[in-house]
Amino acid sequence: MEPTAARGSLAGLLGIWGVTRAALLLCVLKVLVFPGPDVTSDVSVIYRGWYDVLVTGTFPQDDVTWQYPPAAALAVLSPAVLPFLEYATAFFVLALAADAVTLALLLRGARGAGRSRRGAWMWVAGVPLLGPTVYARYDVMVTAVAVAGLLAAVRHPRPAGALMAFGALLKVWPALLLLSVRRRSAWVSAAVTGVTVAGLFAVLMPGAFAFLGFQRDRGTEVESLGSLVFHVARHHGWEGKVLLNYGSVEFLGPYVSWVSTGALFLTGAALAWLVLWRLMATRFAPHTAADAAFTAVLLFTVTSRVISPQYMVWLVGTAAVCLCFRESRMGRPAALVLVACPVTTLEFPVWFGHVVASDALGVTLLAVRNGLLVTASLLAARTLWCATVPTRRRIPTTPGPSWAQRTTVSP
Repeated sequence: MEPTAARGSLAGLLGIWGVTRAALLLCVLKVLVFPGPDVTSDVSVIYRGWYDVLVTGTFPQDDVTWQYPPAAALAVLSPAVLPFLEYATAFFVLALAADAVTLALLLRGARGAGRSRRGAWMWVAGVPLLGPTVYARYDVMVTAVAVAGLLAAVRHPRPAGALMAFGALLKVWPALLLLSVRRRSAWVSAAVTGVTVAGLFAVLMPGAFAFLGFQRDRGTEVESLGSLVFHVARHHGWEGKVLLNYGSVEFLGPYVSWVSTGALFLTGAALAWLVLWRLMATRFAPHTAADAAFTAVLLFTVTSRVISPQYMVWLVGTAAVCLCFRESRMGRPAALVLVACPVTTLEFPVWFGHVVASDALGVTLLAVRNGLLVTASLLAARTLWCATVPTRRRIPTTPGPSWAQRTTVSP
């Protein structure tokens, strides 16, 4: 690309980012009204309540909605760095900053031979398609750490391992990124970072690991893949209910535990497949780590008992890292994730009432969104396997004489 054209493309990208992010910020600040239920209450009510507990030097041990690893406390406490702003406003500003940092990382990752700005464009386009929920959850902060770790994995395995471990202590899922790294030094760095940070929280703040019990007891959330069973069953006499449970809207009633157990089984199967891939793969390129991480996050998202809208931020971020590499073959799965983003916004928050009611519109939105994610997962897994695992070729053998030749008598 010519320098002038490159500068023009960068100016356009930054301009779109600025306009779309200003709109998101105005929505969470309630200057602009976004349709559907208020998505900012998690910050202004739940996060703020956790903040009041965390500043006393302990975790919210008696609050079942606290289902996050110990480093999540840093995200909840982060508005303290902007004491001149009200808690929620400070949080939204910091979410915007994390968004900007992620874009800067992706632009830096686009430099050099074989690199592309497609990843930056994926991030610029995908985040606003998810609506104001992105800035009303701390997942965008976690995604910034994960993106930094994946981009560092190419040349700097030790910092990459440390970032991935720290991300896992923020919200667990970045631990999946470690499945994609090959260097032992990255694993050692991750182990040292994880043990050190977790140990500090365990010593300094009581209740650092209380979240494990709360997370274990979650049910089937109404937006998950397994929930489609009960959305349909409600129209055929199923006697269960939809209630706020463990911090999310879940199905409660007969056979829910079966579906939840099935989801855990599928998650285990996904993990087993990823381990098998790691053992079988022999062809590795600079983009392989990002491709494997994106595939892992996709598989664990679709098999989860919970698919909250903010989970899509993880997928947009990891897909964006893949697209920073021109040779990555994850273009089609990334495109499916991008299409799923506006459908996610329609099912939450715009028409979430229809989802809770299990009416035709709500079930259709969920079927389309989850169908796109399942398709993306299977396509990404197949692409990763074909690109990295060698196929066995049959060794050709020299054919022997035919029956006629064997029975012909020589003159």
